[in-house]
Amino acid sequence: MSDLKEISMKCEPPGPEAQKIMDRDKRFMATTNKVMPVVAKRGKGMYVEDVDGNVYLDFQSGIAVNNLGHCPPKVVKAAQQQLENLIHFPGILLSQNLEGALAEELSGIVPGNFTKKTYFSCTGCNTIDTAIKVARWSTGRPRNLAFFGCFHGKSIGAMSLTASRTNYRKGFMPEMPGVIHAPYAYCYRCPYKMEYPSCDVYCAKFIDEEILSKFIPPEEVAAFFVEAIQGEGGYIVPPKAWHKEIRKMTEKYGILWVADEVQSGIGRTGKWFGVEHFDVVPDITCIAKGIASGLPMSACVFNEKYDIKQPGAHATTFAGNPVTSAAALATLKTIKEEKLLDNATKMGDLLLKRENELKDKYEIIGDVRGIGLMTAVEIVKDKKSKKMDMETRNKIVNSCLKKGLLILFCGPSSIRIIPALNCNHEHIDKAMEIFEAEVKKVQAECKASCGTV
Repeated sequence: MSDLKEISMKCEPPGPEAQKIMDRDKRFMATTNKVMPVVAKRGKGMYVEDVDGNVYLDFQSGIAVNNLGHCPPKVVKAAQQQLENLIHFPGILLSQNLEGALAEELSGIVPGNFTKKTYFSCTGCNTIDTAIKVARWSTGRPRNLAFFGCFHGKSIGAMSLTASRTNYRKGFMPEMPGVIHAPYAYCYRCPYKMEYPSCDVYCAKFIDEEILSKFIPPEEVAAFFVEAIQGEGGYIVPPKAWHKEIRKMTEKYGILWVADEVQSGIGRTGKWFGVEHFDVVPDITCIAKGIASGLPMSACVFNEKYDIKQPGAHATTFAGNPVTSAAALATLKTIKEEKLLDNATKMGDLLLKRENELKDKYEIIGDVRGIGLMTAVEIVKDKKSKKMDMETRNKIVNSCLKKGLLILFCGPSSIRIIPALNCNHEHIDKAMEIFEAEVKKVQAECKASCGTV
């Protein structure tokens, strides 16, 4: 079996073997959102091979899960060794060494100069639901505030906070009560038609001046749920002043500040957590995706004073599973030993530089944003109108896929480009070579067919 070291496209996806599997899945699996015709067989590092022998350069990173690339050796070894020793031991009732060791490690890297406690679970929405319960228990308050464009998950609790797509909510009423939403600091498309910094982050101050003064009493709000960098909403990077204003407001009213770091955490931005770029410290930090390099694990880490002091009030059967804990410990150790936070910063600067060069060159690229290796390119009809162009965005993503580059949809008309933290210069050069060629081709097709650019 050959190593996976370069793109190799043997047929246009989906190939015949992939089509068979996709047809079977359509028959037997519940409806999901599998819109990309790739059926994976194996992966190594930055590359993944499908069942028809096509090899792709993966700049999706499993939606920011594979932060160390595919099958990182140290993580694989740790998980294999643990599988031989102990697969499951119910941490809800009993103990094993690894979950406490992992909680101690997380306490050292999660922001906050205070003693921390951790609840483990399996998914991103699990950790958000945990934060909802921790906030309710510790404050005795019934309400929460989240932001337009946010994605916090699809369980009933997390979905009630989510506000990125209507189809996530349609048909699922009644939702968790007591949730209100406010505009996020999306400066490229300011909902108030203002400009930063002359706006003086009005979108944050509006919450205090209008929502908490005229609509909901602040003394009833348990928590603000905030993505440090908005993920599915479009990889929106708010001004540092916005986060500071939000944090100041929560402190003013005794509201907990919950940082959803599910996508922006575990080194994705060049720091352990996205909030570290904004000089704010959350009360509760929600972690998932990259924490265990692809094994299902999440964690809700918080100031010990907010611990639910009622045994059994919150826990899950698979919390702190020995195998996922071993994988998470190996993931954190690898990031430290291989200095991948530094590499994510360095390669992220290079990637953003290349993306901004394309923005200057092509009319359909309206905006480029990101921190570290959490980047997005927004596709528009033209720079003047800023009109979103989902159709053209989709063409670019699918065209890149056919050339062997996996990138990902994001927001209404953006593309997220998120390689693993251990990517190198050559990976970025190749990805940007393919991406530019497809942007150029699709822009020319749009100009020829409709004259919009």
